[in-house]
Amino acid sequence: MRIASVSHAVFAAILTAIGIVGLVKGGFAPIWDGAPKALPGREALAYLCTLVSLACGIGLLWRRSAVPAVRLLLAYLLIWIVLVKGRFIVLQPTVEVSYESTGETAVIVAGTWVLYAWLANEWDKQHLPFATGDRGVRIARIVYALALIAFGLSHFAYPDNTASLVPGWLPWHAAWVYFTGSAYLAAAAGILFGVVPRLAALLSTLQMGGFTLLIWLPLVAAGHFDADTLGECGVSLMLTASGWLLADSYRDTPWLAVGKR
Repeated sequence: MRIASVSHAVFAAILTAIGIVGLVKGGFAPIWDGAPKALPGREALAYLCTLVSLACGIGLLWRRSAVPAVRLLLAYLLIWIVLVKGRFIVLQPTVEVSYESTGETAVIVAGTWVLYAWLANEWDKQHLPFATGDRGVRIARIVYALALIAFGLSHFAYPDNTASLVPGWLPWHAAWVYFTGSAYLAAAAGILFGVVPRLAALLSTLQMGGFTLLIWLPLVAAGHFDADTLGECGVSLMLTASGWLLADSYRDTPWLAVGKR
């Protein structure tokens, strides 16, 4: 069984930290948003999401428990994206933020799916062959690229909201909004059509990491411990870790490869 290296460890550590934050703060841990407020048993569901994050994060750090942990996490994320996040798209199919919100979960699904494809044992390969090995990684890459399209379009749909997040010391806020939005769309195209996909995956991950370093971590460091800021920081960290796993799936691909999907 393969333990996936640094990107695997970072992903597991951040997932564990998110579970701890959810346990300490109460309510839904970062990455598990979107459940209707009127949903019966919502508080119990919040603790279940927190426990899944914590158990799977810790489980991924140990060789013997990594396979059941990633199997549970992927299944739970797929259920969440279909029943919770997908609900927004069904209810508001013409509102772009519905796709952006779903895209956040989709990036985490993609990273988790890469891990599952790598760590799958003989049972998984026999019973779920489409989700393991190269085929599983390919599905993960498609899911990731679709999420990047949602991210890119959100920059164009909500330029003012996005510009307000650009650090004040950077000039040309609007230009950065359109540049980063275009970069997401270009990365998605590169991954979907196999045009320098390794570079596309890496640069998109660096961009998400840049948002974490330039926007969310400075706010937390400045003492903004409100639920919204901590939640956004946690999600941004998780997106970056997931993107890193996706980029790592191209480790054997030449940087300037064309036609490699």
